[in-house]
Amino acid sequence: MIPFNVPPAGPGAQQYIAEAIASHTICGDGVFTKKCNEWMEQKFGAKKVLLTTSGSTALDMAMLLCDFEKGDEVILPSYTFSSTANSVILAGATPVFVDIRPDTMNIDEQKIEAAITPHTKAVCVVHYAGVACEMDTILAIAKKHGLKVIEDAAQGVMSTYRGMALGTIGDFGCYSFHETKNYSMGEGGAILINDETMILRAEIIREKGTNRSQYKRGQVDKYTWESFGDSFLPSELNAAYLWAQLTVADEINEDRLRTWEAYDAALSDLAADGVIEQPHVPEECVHNAHMYYIKVRDLDTRTSLFERMKEKGVLTASHYIPLHSAPAGLKYGRFAGEDVYTTRESERLLRLPMYYGLSGEDRETVIRTLRELIA
Repeated sequence: MIPFNVPPAGPGAQQYIAEAIASHTICGDGVFTKKCNEWMEQKFGAKKVLLTTSGSTALDMAMLLCDFEKGDEVILPSYTFSSTANSVILAGATPVFVDIRPDTMNIDEQKIEAAITPHTKAVCVVHYAGVACEMDTILAIAKKHGLKVIEDAAQGVMSTYRGMALGTIGDFGCYSFHETKNYSMGEGGAILINDETMILRAEIIREKGTNRSQYKRGQVDKYTWESFGDSFLPSELNAAYLWAQLTVADEINEDRLRTWEAYDAALSDLAADGVIEQPHVPEECVHNAHMYYIKVRDLDTRTSLFERMKEKGVLTASHYIPLHSAPAGLKYGRFAGEDVYTTRESERLLRLPMYYGLSGEDRETVIRTLRELIA
């Protein structure tokens, strides 16, 4: 059986974890947490990066830093994971869903302005499959209406938009290092803070509302409870596991891109014949091969293809059920405008196996099996 995903592991991971244990500092913000934070700050040009316990809690922090009040609204795509909307609700605001573009599966930037009301305070974009949203238009709209921009770049580590790293373009960026992502610490994430005035407050929120970070830097002689916060600091053991991958981050990225490009080339004739649709990457975007998907005719076709691929020993996957049609979406949010593409496109999408270390032989098996079944 060819798996859909295999969590990445970097060289020296066990050694780094052993070093973390030997340091007697495994609760977080030790050597490996700092190494990971600093590596991302330098690699991506972020003002500040803080590891978190998950991509979800990175989003939670970003929303809390926006200081929403009851009745405030945040615009976001319906085609995303529940964490994106949960963070809005946790911060006290209402998620307002809008339609997506069928080419990139990202939020349709042309639908945002019509969804803005006097209560709108932010836009949360989701860079689907590591392909950037149309950020120039989105930033212009946000500036015009005085809105915060949060980037859910859970899938976007190592991707860029016009040369800028995803997560560094809006007010806040959020990464995920879940086991299904390009780089993993099991469960983990990071918040990227692009406004220097928000760094200290972010540290306080992350450290259960205390100024412990200042204390550890010797800036105060004792630390105390400063404001609302939570426990968003990951274990040093998780950071050590992640650090092993960051030391070979380019190698991992290039390996995934080879698989992505092999899929794309091998299936291009089927797309030319109109049998499937392939991913679209706008020319201003550089993606990270987070996933490779195809789109087939309809839900029945996808279901049949999924089942038959599994019978042949290849695991594939669909993706999100649109949030606005889910029970929690109906309860907590609303859809602005018309659902032209969100549901239709989500039902046609099938994801192929994609992970660091996928062998050339297995990759060819995936391609051959898919082509045989489609034929």
